[in-house]
Amino acid sequence: MKTKDLIAKRLRREKATQRKNKNQQFSKKSYDVIEKKESEYTLPAGFSDEVMEDVQRLPQDAISMEVLRRRDMRDVLTFTIDPDEAKDFDDALSFQILDTGNYQIGIHIADVTHYVQEQTALDDEAYQRGSSIYLVDRVIPMLPERLSNELCSLRPHEDKLCMSVVVEMDPNAKVIRHKICRTVICSDYRLTYRQAQDMLDTQSPISDNRYPTTDNRPKLSEALHVLDTLAKQLRANRFRQGAINFESPEVHFRLDDKGEPIEIFFHNSLDTNHLIEEFMLLANRIVAAEIGKKKKDKDGETKESSKPFVYRVHDNPDPEKIGRLSTFIKRFGLHLKTSSNSKTTHKHINALLDDCQGRACQSLVETLTIRAMAKAVYSTDNIGHYGLAFPYYTHFTSPIRRYPDMMVHRLVSRYLLQSKALCRHEREELEEACVHCSEAELAAQMAERDSVKEMHARWINNHLGEEFDAIISGVTEFGLFVQLTDTLTEGLVPIRTIEKNDYMQFDEENYCLIAARSGKTYTLSDPVRVKVTKVDVERKLIDFVLVE
Repeated sequence: MKTKDLIAKRLRREKATQRKNKNQQFSKKSYDVIEKKESEYTLPAGFSDEVMEDVQRLPQDAISMEVLRRRDMRDVLTFTIDPDEAKDFDDALSFQILDTGNYQIGIHIADVTHYVQEQTALDDEAYQRGSSIYLVDRVIPMLPERLSNELCSLRPHEDKLCMSVVVEMDPNAKVIRHKICRTVICSDYRLTYRQAQDMLDTQSPISDNRYPTTDNRPKLSEALHVLDTLAKQLRANRFRQGAINFESPEVHFRLDDKGEPIEIFFHNSLDTNHLIEEFMLLANRIVAAEIGKKKKDKDGETKESSKPFVYRVHDNPDPEKIGRLSTFIKRFGLHLKTSSNSKTTHKHINALLDDCQGRACQSLVETLTIRAMAKAVYSTDNIGHYGLAFPYYTHFTSPIRRYPDMMVHRLVSRYLLQSKALCRHEREELEEACVHCSEAELAAQMAERDSVKEMHARWINNHLGEEFDAIISGVTEFGLFVQLTDTLTEGLVPIRTIEKNDYMQFDEENYCLIAARSGKTYTLSDPVRVKVTKVDVERKLIDFVLVE
């Protein structure tokens, strides 16, 4: 081995040791959060001077230097679709109609690793954070804004560097061929999900003076309609193959100028949300399969790829948990057949989720079903993704906000694009990074959930003494947990306030409280009327009393 290779290997090992020490500290912090449900989070604030110095050194003329080395797709109709408030646009779609009648669709992802090099303070900071954290009132980014909102963001009318999956697809959404490549793109339109949905619903054009009327490319509205049709076929195919349809309305808060919640509302997914989702899923599984799929050796035998890679995996659910869920939901008149065949179980879970739609127990059953599932994690050991029913799956499409996607980009560069760039290519080091990113993701999710709980407490603190409709969402020996029907705000009805002139007995097996004298029973999913009596915003605790 050459001297420079030995030095590089030693440096990688030293870096791995440093990261391992940091990971152990981070892991302990993560587990402390899991064990102490009410603990606060030590969230990163700004970025260090060392990190910002790395940002200042980033090349300003990257596009002009790279354009000759990449596939130039700047003359192809390209657009982004994101939430209203988004500033970090890390994915875009391009659309062309081929002479054959098929479609060429580009799934373009910001080439973050072109700017963020390994063995820099900037990369180490992104690795430690693991992901951006989306709190109700702010975002704690994984990367400085100079990168996330400017250099890497696929803003309209700006040339940008991308890692792309370009597919040829027939009108039946069958992928004929694909190409993973580096590209230069220029997004023509920045759309919100609602704007794109309005175009689908009304076929109204978007005014834009960037291109003359003689431009012979497909119109944006035409591209959206074709992509919507293809996405619906991809989605239907996924569910036929066994994907589970976990979809429920998202809770959102409208804040005033001081950051206080003044309204709680729900966001239901639009067709345009599904459109983007399906093409991102497609890119993720194409990349994973390209590297991990079984290959034939020179003797004609098939074998798994030996290349270490970062997969997004989701194990089969625990049969015992599924069995307990099946028993539990019978109290609501619902049924879940159990089977040793995973595809059959997929089918039965989807049937259960369909059956509970619109019922008082819907939120509860969906929550319990999710809890019966395994947790999706990052791993070098590919066991497939149960929830999506994909044998090969990874995260490739959000490198601005997820570090695993950056690792995947580097591995793709190394394996498919013959790049000599460094990457965590030794399996042990890569697996260590996967464990770290999975733990960082869990800590971020818990911080985000706590942020939502805090906003619920802040909102309802302005409604002390008011009454609301609710359902019983939990039963314990110390009282009833209730969830407000209109806002999903959750709190406790202490047992001492229930049937004050009676003695309440807790029936653990049947998840109910029973009044000893009157025999009145309070059980899961029962509708109740409650009044707000006490709110501890700091501890995110809400107390109710039942209203007769």
